[in-house]
Amino acid sequence: MKFKTYSIAAMACLALSSCSDDFLKDMKNYESTTPEAYNYYSGALGRLADVYALALPYGNSSSVPIWQVPSNGRADDESKSTEEYSGFGCYVNGEITLSSTSQTNSVPDYFQGQARKVRNSTWGRIRNVNDVIAGISGSTLTEEQKNELLGQAYFLRAWCYYLMFKWYGGVPIITEVQNPVPGKSTARSTTRETFDFICEDLDHAAELLAPFTANGGWTSTDYGRATTAAALALKGRMMVLYASPLFNRANDKSRWEAAYKFFQEAIPEINKCGNHLAYEGNPGENASNWAKMFIEDGINPEAIYVALYNQIATGGTPDYSKNNDWEQGIRPSNTLGSGGKVPSAAIIDLFPMKDGKRPSSYNSYTVLSPSAIEYNPDLPFLDRDPRFYRTFAFPGVCWAFNGNPMNDENHNAYNGPDYQLWNYVWYSDASDRGNIESGNTYGPDGLMGNVKGMYVRKRTDDLHVNTSARYAYTQGTGFKYSAAPYMEIRYTEVLLNYAEAACQSGHSDVAVDQLKRIRGRVGYTAENNYGLQTGLEGNEAACMAAILYERQIEFAYEGKRFDDLRRWMLFDGGTQTVPGAPSTWKLTGWGGNTCQYLGFEPLNGTRRENMEFRVQDKYNGGLGGDKWVIGGKNPDPLADVSRPAAVDYRNELEPQLKNLADFYTTYLERAVKKGDNYNSAHAQLYMNYQPQYYFPGFAYGVSVNNEGLEQTIGWMDASTNATGTFDPLAETVTEK
Repeated sequence: MKFKTYSIAAMACLALSSCSDDFLKDMKNYESTTPEAYNYYSGALGRLADVYALALPYGNSSSVPIWQVPSNGRADDESKSTEEYSGFGCYVNGEITLSSTSQTNSVPDYFQGQARKVRNSTWGRIRNVNDVIAGISGSTLTEEQKNELLGQAYFLRAWCYYLMFKWYGGVPIITEVQNPVPGKSTARSTTRETFDFICEDLDHAAELLAPFTANGGWTSTDYGRATTAAALALKGRMMVLYASPLFNRANDKSRWEAAYKFFQEAIPEINKCGNHLAYEGNPGENASNWAKMFIEDGINPEAIYVALYNQIATGGTPDYSKNNDWEQGIRPSNTLGSGGKVPSAAIIDLFPMKDGKRPSSYNSYTVLSPSAIEYNPDLPFLDRDPRFYRTFAFPGVCWAFNGNPMNDENHNAYNGPDYQLWNYVWYSDASDRGNIESGNTYGPDGLMGNVKGMYVRKRTDDLHVNTSARYAYTQGTGFKYSAAPYMEIRYTEVLLNYAEAACQSGHSDVAVDQLKRIRGRVGYTAENNYGLQTGLEGNEAACMAAILYERQIEFAYEGKRFDDLRRWMLFDGGTQTVPGAPSTWKLTGWGGNTCQYLGFEPLNGTRRENMEFRVQDKYNGGLGGDKWVIGGKNPDPLADVSRPAAVDYRNELEPQLKNLADFYTTYLERAVKKGDNYNSAHAQLYMNYQPQYYFPGFAYGVSVNNEGLEQTIGWMDASTNATGTFDPLAETVTEK
């Protein structure tokens, strides 16, 4: 790898002599040190902690570079290219074509970052971890100390390479600290070589860490560090990715069989690290324990690779202040949240019914039997999968929190423990009411112009679920200082990856067993076959559809859906061709069309709209504006209407939802609101994921800073204006 300018901080003559017992607080910048520091356990641990700070999957904020962290549920370009959000992420915007030769509409850069800054660069991060590996290996530490630290370092290097591999396939493999030499760069290794390298690092990490973590995992002091379980779980994710249609166009079954065998051997080892399906057999009231596991305090058996946060305030504090801003982002504005995240109507309508089956109106995964329960889109909260209620918030639900946002400006009627969300909307002008693109909507209880038609609720720190909030709520900051963890890899993913490998290698019975365990955790029982249709064991396509559907529901707003759509080529079924691509790029497995195989409607050519529940026209007439009181009058047109009690998930749902449905039927109506874009003539635009996006090319800055680095087929090289020649599907290096 070559950088034209590579600025490294001057090495200070410092040997670190102590470190904090608090793993999170220890992740400071220890980059400026000397090689002698590695001869001290505390010094080596400090250098490793610095790599953690750069490599852990933090990043709820949009300001975090995309190369540094994976998508994790926020409305980024990846999630806005799925059913979860509307608004056209860059990959599906039909009005633009991503470019590798221009900084306008540039293809995203997951490869480099800022080439001139070590700490702001993908390869600077890898340089640091290579320095840690070399420094510890050559140190005077004991073998036990070396193994403990090196196991974590090898995992972190594998993680950094995985984040590039999933996009580009083969990338340069660099295992030593290199000094930048003008005019020289390291060539891309083949995809197979890169895959093998990552797996070897993970094998090494798993072996080295076993004596420290395979007896129940780290103690609470070191919780959050890499474990044998994390290494094995990431390797399993890699193997399933490599066996998927994206990398396996002919459906080479040996890849699936290798993954299946791996999981059979790996899962018992993962269990030894203290990881298992959290709350298995104990769903709680209306899947409350499923909701609780996302904000669990202390060691969580569900969490395999987890990013920890704290409540320490920013500004004038040490550099270990790390706050999770997810809670702040999803909470409505009248709670002093940032205003909320808006789910698309598409994902609301596709969630299963309470019998576990897809709604009959959902026209994807049609190889799966539809529900016998009629879905009423005007009352979408009726008769749904238990996870629906823990994933979305809609008018008329309790969403309690530990705090009090009441103030004279809002005239908010609730303090936190009593908070009820009423986010129906009205219009002060008839022309706005009839305009699907108008944003001039208003909501009650102080929401006013900050109202959202629906809210994402997933991963919330709900006071009715968790009585000890992980956030430090104040009138000035709301939920800003939250310590809720983020699980990048959790045990459920291991089981679903295992199920996928089992299904595709001829062991659908094993796959179905994993689905039953996962559904049992949220309240389904053997009485109705855990909501699964019978006969999945003998129908590979239906079994695979059930797995992908389960992933979509279970992992909603966790940043996993785009990866699933991409690796299964569900934007077009894998039917489009990339100019210049060899015949090996043609999808021949799965009948040559993964969408047809799964009964899935391709996302290309579809739109995602938003939805709201508006006051029926005969009651509409409320006032607009940004304040709760306008001229001394309550602007809510339903101000004098008695609302039903908001739905409290601690109690039986059915009678509460029926009362709420009566209120909706009498006073509200579902309406479509603009989701995906319109063109300048106000005509609808549709999702359009182009075939070359399955393997993104290197962005403009990558090519001009790394002359000679081979560009991917389907993309132009900005430094030469030549077409790309690197084949991510080639197993061997092509002789030139």
